[in-house]
Amino acid sequence: MILLIKIELKLSRVRKLTKQQINETISLAQFVSNSREKLGFSKSGLAKLCNLTEETIESIELGQELFLSSTVRQKLAKGLKLNPNDIKIYEKDFNIETPLSFEEIENIKFRILNNENEILCPKCKSTLNTRIAKMYDLEDNLILHPKANCSKCTFQIK
Repeated sequence: MILLIKIELKLSRVRKLTKQQINETISLAQFVSNSREKLGFSKSGLAKLCNLTEETIESIELGQELFLSSTVRQKLAKGLKLNPNDIKIYEKDFNIETPLSFEEIENIKFRILNNENEILCPKCKSTLNTRIAKMYDLEDNLILHPKANCSKCTFQIK
């Protein structure tokens, strides 16, 4: 009887939250930091346990990383003694509601080819990592191909 009461109390405390509700209440950085502190690890201790660099742990806890690669998520989950899906629900979703127009992408490519710095991502407004790939066609003519990716979201120009 006492066991049943304890189970019912635990179940009444646990409420199912949707991913959107979780993202509104706590960030990935807060979740990782709280989980690490509950286990009693320092940042360097967690980094060693997870086989990640201390800079990676620090960037996650500072909120610079909004989503994690699957390998980082798995290593972090192993160190925090969690399921990777428990971490994934705190990662930021980048829903593509409206795809970018052809003109917007061409404008970014043109700016990259003109060696402009500080080009902003059209999705999240952070600075894009840009480069120009030099390729040659079959007749040995140089072709410059602009490439860009965002470090904060999933935007990229291949």
